[in-house]
Amino acid sequence: MTTQLEIKDKTTAVDSIKISPFRKNIRKTTPHKHNSYFEIIFLTEGSGTHTTDTQKFDIVPPIVFTVRKEQIHFWNIETEPSGYVLIIKKQYIDNCLDKEIKQLLAKLSAYPCLYPNAQPLESLFEILNQEYQENGYGQKPVVDGLLKAILGKLLLSAKAEKASESNKISDFQHFKELLNQENQLTNKVAHYAKLLHTTPQNLNAICRKEANQSATEIISEHIISEAKRLLLYTDLTVNEISHKLDFKDNSHFTKYFKRHTEVTPNAFRKELL
Repeated sequence: MTTQLEIKDKTTAVDSIKISPFRKNIRKTTPHKHNSYFEIIFLTEGSGTHTTDTQKFDIVPPIVFTVRKEQIHFWNIETEPSGYVLIIKKQYIDNCLDKEIKQLLAKLSAYPCLYPNAQPLESLFEILNQEYQENGYGQKPVVDGLLKAILGKLLLSAKAEKASESNKISDFQHFKELLNQENQLTNKVAHYAKLLHTTPQNLNAICRKEANQSATEIISEHIISEAKRLLLYTDLTVNEISHKLDFKDNSHFTKYFKRHTEVTPNAFRKELL
Protein backbone atom coordinates (compact mmCIF):
# COMPACT_ATOMS: atom_id res chain seq x y z
CA MET A 1 0.00 0.00 0.00
CA THR A 2 1.13 3.54 -0.68
CA THR A 3 -0.06 7.10 -0.26
CA GLN A 4 0.10 7.60 -4.01
CA LEU A 5 -1.69 5.54 -6.65
CA GLU A 6 0.26 4.39 -9.69
CA ILE A 7 -0.72 6.34 -12.79
CA LYS A 8 0.03 4.66 -16.10
CA ASP A 9 0.44 6.34 -19.48
CA LYS A 10 0.42 4.01 -22.47
CA THR A 11 0.60 6.76 -25.07
CA THR A 12 3.40 8.96 -26.31
CA ALA A 13 3.28 12.74 -26.18
CA VAL A 14 2.06 12.89 -29.79
CA ASP A 15 -0.56 10.13 -29.58
CA SER A 16 -4.17 11.17 -29.10
CA ILE A 17 -5.57 7.74 -29.92
CA LYS A 18 -3.88 4.36 -29.90
CA ILE A 19 -4.82 0.74 -30.51
CA SER A 20 -2.77 -2.39 -29.97
CA PRO A 21 -3.27 -6.12 -29.35
CA PHE A 22 -3.84 -7.01 -25.71
CA ARG A 23 -0.52 -8.25 -24.34
CA LYS A 24 -0.61 -12.01 -23.86
CA ASN A 25 1.82 -11.95 -20.93
CA ILE A 26 -0.48 -9.89 -18.71
CA ARG A 27 -1.71 -11.89 -15.74
CA LYS A 28 -1.85 -9.83 -12.53
CA THR A 29 -1.48 -6.05 -12.27
CA THR A 30 -1.45 -3.71 -9.30
CA PRO A 31 -4.31 -1.23 -8.82
CA HIS A 32 -3.63 1.84 -10.96
CA LYS A 33 -5.18 4.83 -12.71
CA HIS A 34 -4.65 6.19 -16.20
CA ASN A 35 -3.13 9.50 -17.22
CA SER A 36 -6.01 11.44 -18.80
CA TYR A 37 -7.32 8.82 -21.17
CA PHE A 38 -10.31 6.54 -21.64
CA GLU A 39 -9.57 2.87 -22.28
CA ILE A 40 -11.67 0.26 -24.10
CA ILE A 41 -10.53 -3.36 -23.74
CA PHE A 42 -12.04 -6.01 -26.04
CA LEU A 43 -11.18 -9.60 -25.11
CA THR A 44 -11.92 -12.59 -27.33
CA GLU A 45 -10.01 -15.10 -25.19
CA GLY A 46 -8.93 -15.43 -21.58
CA SER A 47 -10.36 -16.07 -18.13
CA GLY A 48 -10.02 -14.60 -14.68
CA THR A 49 -11.28 -11.31 -13.27
CA HIS A 50 -11.10 -7.59 -13.92
CA THR A 51 -11.74 -5.15 -11.05
CA THR A 52 -12.85 -1.56 -11.57
CA ASP A 53 -12.94 0.42 -8.33
CA THR A 54 -14.93 -1.95 -6.06
CA GLN A 55 -16.64 -3.94 -8.84
CA LYS A 56 -15.16 -7.31 -9.82
CA PHE A 57 -16.11 -8.80 -13.20
CA ASP A 58 -15.51 -12.34 -14.43
CA ILE A 59 -13.76 -12.44 -17.81
CA VAL A 60 -16.12 -14.37 -20.08
CA PRO A 61 -15.24 -13.57 -23.74
CA PRO A 62 -16.33 -11.98 -25.91
CA ILE A 63 -16.35 -9.14 -23.42
CA VAL A 64 -15.58 -5.41 -23.38
CA PHE A 65 -14.38 -3.38 -20.41
CA THR A 66 -14.20 0.40 -20.26
CA VAL A 67 -12.05 2.35 -17.81
CA ARG A 68 -12.48 6.08 -17.27
CA LYS A 69 -9.43 8.14 -16.37
CA GLU A 70 -10.51 8.70 -12.76
CA GLN A 71 -11.16 5.01 -12.09
CA ILE A 72 -8.81 2.48 -10.54
CA HIS A 73 -8.57 -0.97 -12.11
CA PHE A 74 -6.48 -4.11 -12.12
CA TRP A 75 -6.34 -7.59 -13.70
CA ASN A 76 -6.16 -11.13 -12.36
CA ILE A 77 -5.97 -13.18 -15.57
CA GLU A 78 -5.69 -16.97 -15.33
CA THR A 79 -5.38 -18.07 -18.98
CA GLU A 80 -3.75 -16.49 -22.02
CA PRO A 81 -5.77 -13.48 -23.15
CA SER A 82 -6.37 -12.24 -26.67
CA GLY A 83 -8.00 -9.08 -27.92
CA TYR A 84 -7.34 -5.37 -28.30
CA VAL A 85 -6.78 -2.28 -26.18
CA LEU A 86 -8.08 1.04 -27.52
CA ILE A 87 -6.86 4.21 -25.78
CA ILE A 88 -8.55 7.57 -26.34
CA LYS A 89 -6.85 10.59 -24.78
CA LYS A 90 -8.59 13.73 -23.60
CA GLN A 91 -6.65 15.54 -26.34
CA TYR A 92 -8.48 13.50 -28.98
CA ILE A 93 -11.88 14.26 -27.45
CA ASP A 94 -11.10 17.97 -27.11
CA ASN A 95 -9.94 18.25 -30.73
CA CYS A 96 -12.55 15.98 -32.31
CA LEU A 97 -14.90 17.93 -34.58
CA ASP A 98 -17.39 15.07 -34.85
CA LYS A 99 -19.98 15.75 -32.15
CA GLU A 100 -21.48 12.28 -32.52
CA ILE A 101 -18.18 10.61 -31.54
CA LYS A 102 -18.11 12.72 -28.37
CA GLN A 103 -21.70 11.78 -27.58
CA LEU A 104 -21.05 8.07 -28.20
CA LEU A 105 -17.99 8.16 -25.94
CA ALA A 106 -19.97 9.91 -23.20
CA LYS A 107 -22.70 7.26 -23.41
CA LEU A 108 -20.25 4.36 -23.50
CA SER A 109 -18.36 5.60 -20.42
CA ALA A 110 -21.40 4.68 -18.30
CA TYR A 111 -20.91 0.96 -19.04
CA PRO A 112 -17.93 -0.68 -17.28
CA CYS A 113 -18.64 -4.09 -18.83
CA LEU A 114 -20.44 -5.20 -22.02
CA TYR A 115 -21.04 -8.52 -23.78
CA PRO A 116 -21.16 -7.66 -27.49
CA ASN A 117 -21.56 -9.72 -30.65
CA ALA A 118 -17.95 -10.71 -31.29
CA GLN A 119 -17.85 -11.23 -35.05
CA PRO A 120 -18.48 -7.72 -36.48
CA LEU A 121 -16.71 -6.05 -33.57
CA GLU A 122 -13.57 -8.19 -33.91
CA SER A 123 -13.37 -7.34 -37.61
CA LEU A 124 -13.64 -3.61 -36.87
CA PHE A 125 -10.92 -3.80 -34.22
CA GLU A 126 -8.66 -5.76 -36.60
CA ILE A 127 -9.09 -3.17 -39.38
CA LEU A 128 -8.53 -0.27 -37.00
CA ASN A 129 -5.42 -1.93 -35.59
CA GLN A 130 -4.02 -2.53 -39.08
CA GLU A 131 -4.71 1.06 -40.10
CA TYR A 132 -3.09 2.43 -36.95
CA GLN A 133 0.01 0.23 -37.25
CA GLU A 134 0.49 1.31 -40.88
CA ASN A 135 -0.39 5.00 -40.67
CA GLY A 136 -0.86 5.96 -37.03
CA TYR A 137 -3.44 8.74 -36.86
CA GLY A 138 -2.28 10.02 -40.25
CA GLN A 139 -5.47 8.92 -41.99
CA LYS A 140 -7.78 10.78 -39.62
CA PRO A 141 -11.07 10.24 -41.53
CA VAL A 142 -10.45 6.48 -41.67
CA VAL A 143 -9.59 6.21 -37.98
CA ASP A 144 -12.51 8.41 -36.93
CA GLY A 145 -14.91 6.38 -39.10
CA LEU A 146 -13.75 3.05 -37.69
CA LEU A 147 -13.88 4.39 -34.14
CA LYS A 148 -17.44 5.61 -34.64
CA ALA A 149 -18.46 2.20 -35.99
CA ILE A 150 -16.94 0.46 -32.96
CA LEU A 151 -18.63 2.82 -30.51
CA GLY A 152 -21.94 2.39 -32.30
CA LYS A 153 -21.71 -1.42 -32.18
CA LEU A 154 -20.84 -1.35 -28.50
CA LEU A 155 -23.78 0.89 -27.65
CA LEU A 156 -26.12 -1.32 -29.65
CA SER A 157 -25.03 -4.23 -27.49
CA ALA A 158 -25.89 -2.15 -24.44
CA LYS A 159 -29.25 -1.21 -25.97
CA ALA A 160 -28.39 2.39 -25.33
CA GLU A 161 -30.58 5.19 -26.59
CA LYS A 162 -29.19 7.52 -29.23
CA ALA A 163 -27.49 10.46 -27.62
CA SER A 164 -29.37 13.75 -27.66
CA GLU A 165 -27.81 16.66 -29.51
CA SER A 166 -29.00 19.34 -27.11
CA ASN A 167 -26.55 21.85 -25.69
CA LYS A 168 -27.51 20.78 -22.17
CA ILE A 169 -25.78 17.41 -22.71
CA SER A 170 -22.51 19.16 -23.43
CA ASP A 171 -23.02 21.27 -20.29
CA PHE A 172 -23.74 18.12 -18.32
CA GLN A 173 -20.66 16.35 -19.69
CA HIS A 174 -18.55 19.42 -18.90
CA PHE A 175 -19.87 19.29 -15.34
CA LYS A 176 -18.88 15.61 -15.08
CA GLU A 177 -15.46 16.44 -16.49
CA LEU A 178 -14.95 19.16 -13.87
CA LEU A 179 -15.72 16.62 -11.15
CA ASN A 180 -12.97 14.39 -12.50
CA GLN A 181 -10.28 17.05 -12.20
CA GLU A 182 -7.93 16.05 -9.41
CA ASN A 183 -7.33 18.37 -6.45
CA GLN A 184 -10.34 20.51 -7.34
CA LEU A 185 -13.18 18.38 -5.97
CA THR A 186 -15.54 20.22 -3.65
CA ASN A 187 -19.05 19.68 -2.33
CA LYS A 188 -20.39 23.01 -3.56
CA VAL A 189 -22.88 23.28 -6.43
CA ALA A 190 -22.27 27.03 -6.69
CA HIS A 191 -18.56 26.39 -7.35
CA TYR A 192 -19.28 24.26 -10.41
CA ALA A 193 -22.10 26.51 -11.61
CA LYS A 194 -19.66 29.44 -11.63
CA LEU A 195 -17.11 27.44 -13.65
CA LEU A 196 -19.86 26.58 -16.13
CA HIS A 197 -20.98 30.23 -16.33
CA THR A 198 -24.47 29.37 -15.17
CA THR A 199 -26.54 29.43 -11.97
CA PRO A 200 -26.92 26.65 -9.38
CA GLN A 201 -30.60 26.48 -10.29
CA ASN A 202 -29.83 25.96 -13.98
CA LEU A 203 -27.15 23.36 -13.21
CA ASN A 204 -29.69 21.47 -11.12
CA ALA A 205 -32.17 21.62 -14.00
CA ILE A 206 -29.53 20.24 -16.41
CA CYS A 207 -28.72 17.38 -14.05
CA ARG A 208 -32.38 16.58 -13.46
CA LYS A 209 -32.97 16.41 -17.20
CA GLU A 210 -29.94 14.29 -18.09
CA ALA A 211 -29.53 12.05 -15.02
CA ASN A 212 -32.73 12.44 -12.99
CA GLN A 213 -30.57 13.59 -10.10
CA SER A 214 -29.78 16.92 -8.52
CA ALA A 215 -26.33 18.43 -8.92
CA THR A 216 -25.78 17.82 -5.21
CA GLU A 217 -26.57 14.12 -5.60
CA ILE A 218 -24.16 13.77 -8.53
CA ILE A 219 -21.40 15.56 -6.61
CA SER A 220 -22.05 13.36 -3.58
CA GLU A 221 -21.81 10.17 -5.65
CA HIS A 222 -18.51 11.33 -7.07
CA ILE A 223 -17.08 12.30 -3.68
CA ILE A 224 -18.10 8.99 -2.13
CA SER A 225 -16.61 7.06 -5.07
CA GLU A 226 -13.33 8.96 -4.76
CA ALA A 227 -13.31 8.47 -0.98
CA LYS A 228 -13.79 4.72 -1.41
CA ARG A 229 -10.90 4.56 -3.89
CA LEU A 230 -8.60 6.42 -1.52
CA LEU A 231 -9.64 4.29 1.46
CA LEU A 232 -9.21 1.05 -0.44
CA TYR A 233 -6.11 1.71 -2.52
CA THR A 234 -3.95 4.11 -0.45
CA ASP A 235 -2.51 4.36 3.04
CA LEU A 236 -3.76 7.93 3.50
CA THR A 237 -5.35 8.48 6.90
CA VAL A 238 -9.02 9.37 7.14
CA ASN A 239 -7.97 12.86 8.20
CA GLU A 240 -5.72 13.21 5.13
CA ILE A 241 -8.52 11.99 2.87
CA SER A 242 -10.97 14.45 4.40
CA HIS A 243 -8.62 17.35 3.58
CA LYS A 244 -7.96 15.99 0.08
CA LEU A 245 -11.71 15.95 -0.58
CA ASP A 246 -12.17 19.52 0.72
CA PHE A 247 -13.92 18.77 4.01
CA LYS A 248 -13.33 21.25 6.82
CA ASP A 249 -12.43 18.49 9.29
CA ASN A 250 -12.32 14.74 9.88
CA SER A 251 -15.59 14.72 11.82
CA HIS A 252 -17.50 16.38 8.98
CA PHE A 253 -16.11 13.91 6.44
CA THR A 254 -16.91 10.89 8.65
CA LYS A 255 -20.52 11.99 9.14
CA TYR A 256 -20.88 12.69 5.41
CA PHE A 257 -19.44 9.30 4.45
CA LYS A 258 -21.61 7.42 6.95
CA ARG A 259 -24.74 9.26 5.82
CA HIS A 260 -24.20 8.02 2.28
CA THR A 261 -22.82 4.53 2.97
CA GLU A 262 -24.15 3.65 6.48
CA VAL A 263 -20.60 2.88 7.66
CA THR A 264 -17.71 5.04 8.81
CA PRO A 265 -14.62 5.44 6.61
CA ASN A 266 -12.56 3.30 9.00
CA ALA A 267 -15.20 0.57 9.03
CA PHE A 268 -15.38 0.59 5.24
CA ARG A 269 -11.60 0.22 4.99
CA LYS A 270 -11.54 -2.67 7.49
CA GLU A 271 -14.38 -4.50 5.73
CA LEU A 272 -12.66 -4.54 2.33
CA LEU A 273 -9.00 -4.93 3.26
